[in-house]
Amino acid sequence: MKVEDIKLYFAYNEWANKRILNAAKHATAEQLTAPNDIGWGDLRGALTHILDAEYGWFAFLFGREDEGIIDPASFADIAALRARWERQNDIARGCLDTLADEDLNRNHSRQRDGRQYDWVLWQALVHVVNHGTQHRAECAAILTGFGHSPGDMDFTLFLREREESAIT
Repeated sequence: MKVEDIKLYFAYNEWANKRILNAAKHATAEQLTAPNDIGWGDLRGALTHILDAEYGWFAFLFGREDEGIIDPASFADIAALRARWERQNDIARGCLDTLADEDLNRNHSRQRDGRQYDWVLWQALVHVVNHGTQHRAECAAILTGFGHSPGDMDFTLFLREREESAIT
């Protein structure tokens, strides 16, 4: 694994998150907070969970101050959530820019609930994106049910769009 690979994976993560947020901006306030059985209580809760997990992992992996769990109720609408997510995108890019290839094999340990957890940096970073993929799929299902499908979010679509934008 190389840093350029991780950066590409996080560029995809940012692209996919923006697709979800672009679809979510069409949801009504009632739809954002409508209870569902998919997870995290409602759409706003699921979106906030994706953001919070990424924020928490970057705080842990890069020794950043952790301000605690991000509360879904602190976002009145998608615009507020998007603004906070942009801040996280800047944090992620800045942290990734500090890495050299050899850093990706660094071990990270954490005590939580009386247990010791150990992760290799590149594996933890891949987990962050994969975790977001799972919950974006759940959000996409909710949004599609509301008539606001985000469309395809495949990695290959991201690559194709990126390549096409580089040509033009």
